Amino acid sequence: MAASAQAAPADELVWLKRAVFVLVAPRMVLEGIRDDSDEAARARSEAVLALVILSGIATVLWSPVAGRVMDVNGIHAEDGLDVAVWAFIGGLLYGSVLYFGGGLLLYLFTRIVGGITYRQVRHVLAFASAPIALSLLVWQVRLAVYGEDLFRSGGSDHGAGNYVFVGLELLFVAWSLALLALGLRIVFSNSSSSSAGIS
Repeated sequence: MAASAQAAPADELVWLKRAVFVLVAPRMVLEGIRDDSDEAARARSEAVLALVILSGIATVLWSPVAGRVMDVNGIHAEDGLDVAVWAFIGGLLYGSVLYFGGGLLLYLFTRIVGGITYRQVRHVLAFASAPIALSLLVWQVRLAVYGEDLFRSGGSDHGAGNYVFVGLELLFVAWSLALLALGLRIVFSNSSSSSAGIS
């Protein structure tokens, strides 16, 4: 009993590292989601939470609403701290809705084709969002280039430079979709081979 209690934090640390390694070695990380036991899911929970929040924040910051958050006639944030609080709360809400709602839609789709568990689908979705979470680094560069104009209508954040950042954002989204397809295929292939073994 004590040994398993001591092993849990180490397992959580392993999965926090895997939240980064999914970017470079996705197959190895996504194969770990095949284990749907309560212990394995608990070990992944902190990494899943971190990815959901970070990717939610990145998505909110890339949204058109962020470009107006400091407008006087809009949602009106006074300074960078207000924007950070808005991005965190908005990212938490958006990430949660996508995690549970998007996970439910994917789960219903996978049930039609043969199925994996709702928890596995949500965990694959969370780990597939790692590139979107990584796009926060690009957002830092964008913030350094354009400053507070990013959060105001009609600022200097338009034109060719902005198209480069939008193109990068779309690359991160495509990367996430590729990871999602790979993860679902990996976990689905395991569940279908398991059910074939039972028959």
